[in-house]
Amino acid sequence: MKKFILLIASLFISIINAQDKPKLVIGIVVDQMKMEYLYRFSDDFSENGFKRLMKDGYTFHNTHYNYMPTFTGPGHASIYTGTTPSVHGIVGNTWFNKAISKEMYCTDDNSVTTLGNGTDYEGKMSPKNLVSTTITDELKLATNFQGKVIGISLKDRGAILPAGHFADWAFWYSKTGAFVSSTYYGDKLPDWVTQFNNEKNYEKYLNKKWELFKPKEVYNESLNDNNPYEGKLYKKIPFFPYNMKEMYENNDAGVLRSTPFGNNLIADFAMKAIEKENLGKDNITDFLTVSFSSTDYIGHLLGPRSIELQDTYLRLDQTLADFLMYLDKNVGKNNYLVFLTADHAGAENVTYLKDNKYNVDQVNARKFTTDLETFSKEKYGENLLLNYSNSNIFFNKESIDASNLDIEEVKNSFKKFIYTQNFIRRVYTDTEILANSGNDIYLNAIAKGFDPIQNGDIIILEKPGYLEYGATGTTHGSPYTYDTHVPLLFYGWKIKPGASYNKKEITQIAPTVALKLKITLPSGTEAKVLEEIVE
Repeated sequence: MKKFILLIASLFISIINAQDKPKLVIGIVVDQMKMEYLYRFSDDFSENGFKRLMKDGYTFHNTHYNYMPTFTGPGHASIYTGTTPSVHGIVGNTWFNKAISKEMYCTDDNSVTTLGNGTDYEGKMSPKNLVSTTITDELKLATNFQGKVIGISLKDRGAILPAGHFADWAFWYSKTGAFVSSTYYGDKLPDWVTQFNNEKNYEKYLNKKWELFKPKEVYNESLNDNNPYEGKLYKKIPFFPYNMKEMYENNDAGVLRSTPFGNNLIADFAMKAIEKENLGKDNITDFLTVSFSSTDYIGHLLGPRSIELQDTYLRLDQTLADFLMYLDKNVGKNNYLVFLTADHAGAENVTYLKDNKYNVDQVNARKFTTDLETFSKEKYGENLLLNYSNSNIFFNKESIDASNLDIEEVKNSFKKFIYTQNFIRRVYTDTEILANSGNDIYLNAIAKGFDPIQNGDIIILEKPGYLEYGATGTTHGSPYTYDTHVPLLFYGWKIKPGASYNKKEITQIAPTVALKLKITLPSGTEAKVLEEIVE
């Protein structure tokens, strides 16, 4: 009898311990999603997608990025490290690196090769440029590498950076239509991935038309179809319906990225990963990171007021509803923890703002570069400019030293000239950035995105609404709220329904998840948490 009682007690303790952590954590990033979309499209969402997350989960309505530049690579890295580019080192997607005097890409790694049916370059990727650990790294360490971590995205950086250094796998989409990886993660793709690729699942989306998901009258939150602020989708007039098969035959399977069906394929692949990798099947917590990137491609090309973008979000809402139902059935309603956010938001189209009497304009980066070179030649007799990109100005230090010029004087003279440009809001030298007191909100944001080893000698900030972009579509990158304000939803395991309108920062996600899982915090985080859902 005594042994029986001890056995029952042991089983009871095991059950209690099992409930102490979720079986699966799913981090969802929606590329270029503004918080405003949850409001603007709310009437047209189903009850089981975004609304389910908001109604039954916890919504942070006022979450922001706290640094510049607000790009995809830094965004994904910051979400999962709980820190900013100044610490984790991913200061852009592609940037000119002062330390090596050449351009680099955030996940470049020439020491590895492609796994799968992709091009040679597509797989030369790894997280080696990421300096801090991620929440996914800390889960691997905490579980003695028994918990699985897998990252999935259309973009390599959207899969690799969230999955961290110790991931079992990261998979991203190739223009061949296959999901690929790199030898950083293993010698060959898992058999299930090879089978998924061989089935050519992408073809079911490319052999159809992209038509409106709902009746046309539903899309009254957007501008008219084929408006002057939209670009062309693979040379096609931006007008429904789109012939996917024709676009595919004239290009390659990469066209799927710029349609909502790219999100569908990511969800298909994510559910297959859960099934084949047995994620969430035992009491050791696993972590799946999923980044939906089609929203970004469509936003850049067609803009935030296009019917195409609204249709993409209405379809993504249904995709999320189906994904949540899959998790309910295969992992269990109370066994998984989901958070959903975005890697950045996005600006309004400049031409649209101008046409509505807002005094803004496009910034011609090429002309600005030429103006800097001309100023340098007139002032110093030679071109001291080494590079201008991503709002960073780099000087040729060898030329400055050879001419016996004082570098601080050069920086300040350029700064004075730059302030004469109509589109400039602020100009900061690297000296000012490193001496940041935190009192200037713009300088503070720039300092958190600044790495003195890699970044430039001068950083510029354009006025609100001004973009270095074309007349159609939109972009992002600034510290203004239209680029920083993103959704943040928590749902599932030990999340009580609720909402907060207090300002939060994106870097609070990773330490919050770490404390909920009772594991070590990522190495670079400031450890500020979302107390509303930790308590």
